[in-house]
Amino acid sequence: MSRLLLIAAGGTGGHMFPAQALAEAMLARGWRVALSTDDRGARYAGGFPDAVRVERVASATFARGGAAAKLLVPLRIAGGIVGALWSQLHDRPAVVVGFGGYPSIPALTAAWVLRRPRMIHEQNGVLGRVNRVFARRVDKIACGTWPTDLPQGASGEHTGNPVRQTVLDRAGAGYIPPGDYPMSLLVIGGSQGARILSDLVPAAIAALPDPLRDRLRVAHQARAEDAERVAAAYDAAGVRAEVQPFFTDIPTRLSEAQLVISRSGASSVADIAVIGRPAILIPYAAATGDHQTANARGLVDAGAAILAPENGLDAGTLSGHIARILGQPAEAEAMARAALAQSRPDATDRLAALVEALAKEA
Repeated sequence: MSRLLLIAAGGTGGHMFPAQALAEAMLARGWRVALSTDDRGARYAGGFPDAVRVERVASATFARGGAAAKLLVPLRIAGGIVGALWSQLHDRPAVVVGFGGYPSIPALTAAWVLRRPRMIHEQNGVLGRVNRVFARRVDKIACGTWPTDLPQGASGEHTGNPVRQTVLDRAGAGYIPPGDYPMSLLVIGGSQGARILSDLVPAAIAALPDPLRDRLRVAHQARAEDAERVAAAYDAAGVRAEVQPFFTDIPTRLSEAQLVISRSGASSVADIAVIGRPAILIPYAAATGDHQTANARGLVDAGAAILAPENGLDAGTLSGHIARILGQPAEAEAMARAALAQSRPDATDRLAALVEALAKEA
């Protein structure tokens, strides 16, 4: 029987998408793959290959629910650990990889008890709560963002964050610098805290000099409840804009953009780097451990992006950033090259290689 990789991941796309990429790579290498997650995470499992066995474990988080629900969290997690121990004794995994989130606790704890080779992958520049707990209890730490803030005594390896195949298909797409022709500006905000982009970006674009504003074509991803007013703001400013709650063709839009304005979630930063585009990054201020600022640091330090912290940010300041990049074609082109230089398009292969190295060391 072929070797088994057990992937443990929490119930958000940020955890599940890179987990899916690793699952696909390991299946292609002849491994069996199982996914350990909870009911919430299982909703994201539809994109995983059919060959991946999904194991639902009992889990909970202290972040939701009232006092009574929080009191039950340790009991639910303990139940999940018992189930994970039974599962791993029945079908021993060659390697266990955790991608963060409370649902990864049972599988990682069972692997630690049974002394199975184990690894965590941290997508952000600051370890999440669960990954920080396990950082000294695993054999390897794979880091999607570099540098990553690690606990004293722990060391990591920069693998990068896996990106979707549709992004890889556009990797390094030729960049057309700003000029005296129609230009594309893409605004993406992620699922949390994107309202500030809906509040500021239309006003910032309205404040641009007329010749520059008239050449812009904007694609703005806004929350459904904000979409109508955002579209109205662009229309009032005479700006041609497409406003939707979700774009299904983000890689194509990224490859066609002269500039991207975005939150700095780990996946967004990885996509921007792999395709290679200048960016203005506005980290989500309420992110745990301010990890979105850490995520942005690599591109900002490389000169590929402008960091615009949301605290104190106004439309005038943002307008100045936009005008600076779109008004200096040579600088914009240099930013695009710098972003590409920071990318890790082989992140999935690097992760897969770490898994196989761990299996050989066991």
